[in-house]
Amino acid sequence: MTPDQVEPPQPSRTPGDTTPEPGTSPPSSPPTTPSPRAPPPGNPANDERSDEALLSAHLLGEPDALKTLISRYQRELVQFLYRFMGDHAAAEDVFQEAFLQVHQSAPQFDSERRFKPWLFTIAANKARDAMRSAARRPTTPLQASVDGSADGKSDFLSLMASSEERPDQVLERDELRARVQAVVMSMPTNLREILLLSYFNEFPYKQISEILEIPVGTVKSRLHSAVAYFAQRWRNSNPETPEA
Repeated sequence: MTPDQVEPPQPSRTPGDTTPEPGTSPPSSPPTTPSPRAPPPGNPANDERSDEALLSAHLLGEPDALKTLISRYQRELVQFLYRFMGDHAAAEDVFQEAFLQVHQSAPQFDSERRFKPWLFTIAANKARDAMRSAARRPTTPLQASVDGSADGKSDFLSLMASSEERPDQVLERDELRARVQAVVMSMPTNLREILLLSYFNEFPYKQISEILEIPVGTVKSRLHSAVAYFAQRWRNSNPETPEA
């Protein structure tokens, strides 16, 4: 080998050095996942952000963030309150009061918690307060609407299931609603609310525990009592119903 064929010494590299080798291309950076974006103004239904992100945006002054949360939960929460309180107007009032409380308490929201159980905690507390207040003054009979089944089943899941009505079922289902209403509204408040949270809103035990601020073990035992209470009252008021 001649002197002009000798390769020049390569510079030494220290551990952790990310400088590309001579003649090589720099490594490409990994692709990034775009963050969910807010939709154009006036289109809250397409907002892909989490509840918690929307609440943070509300705290930062985004004008439509709270409106999006209200739109997202209006149907579900009003239905829960309607079945719990037995009065549509009262349910709408409590829904509005609950979100007013969300607005006022947003700075104290624990970012480690989920928004939905926190919202239902506020709503359930306000519903209980409203019912205690209503109990102290004369009221007209409540006309709760609890969806039921026209196929003869008498289990609670079938009675409480939400479904579309066909014209030929309206009269039969209206009668069934009235019978279910009488049983549900006769239940003690603590049993009625846990039954609705579990069977209608399908909250898991842990989130029911957070909403009602009771231990998970109490949730399980109270739910067992609620189902047994409903079943016994249903059989007593509907003796023609066959045993399951």
